[in-house]
Amino acid sequence: MTAPYAIRADHDARTIVVYQAYPTAVADAALAAGRFVPPFSFGRMTWIKPSYLWLMHRSNWARKPGQERILAIRITRTAWDHALTHGTLTTRHPEEVARADIHIQWDPERSLRGAALNHYSIQVGIGRTLIRAYADDWTTDITDLTARTRTIADLLRTGRHPQARRLLPPERPYPNLPASLTAGR
Repeated sequence: MTAPYAIRADHDARTIVVYQAYPTAVADAALAAGRFVPPFSFGRMTWIKPSYLWLMHRSNWARKPGQERILAIRITRTAWDHALTHGTLTTRHPEEVARADIHIQWDPERSLRGAALNHYSIQVGIGRTLIRAYADDWTTDITDLTARTRTIADLLRTGRHPQARRLLPPERPYPNLPASLTAGR
């Protein structure tokens, strides 16, 4: 049985992959530089998600305006663990959330077909005070998954679900989830 609040991600001993959807200008600049640079916004919170399928639901398989490009961002586990340890759940008191540099939110995980599942996927909001660290220090690699995403979407549209599933990025349970992120849920 799947734990209701667990992080499932592509990770190794040193890094974890998170996903984001961007407009083409932001994606192209980040890919060319190997890190986030303008027109990426350093003045607003950015949300990172270790669940590929949750992002596909959110971006409508890279078809939502402004979310046409899907990037896999490999960040250090040290940074990820710091975010988890210092993050504030968005279900906390509004004043506490407003002061937080890192927001943590749990949303229903999604199936390959987009249905809400009975377990949750984490997303982490990196606040303005940490955006530069995310772009310059946390990020170790950026990969464009747009073509792969469109292939998966085409396979789903034509009923070839087993072939689509084989193209999904690997995700497995991530260790060391702080108890404070699931307490009282």
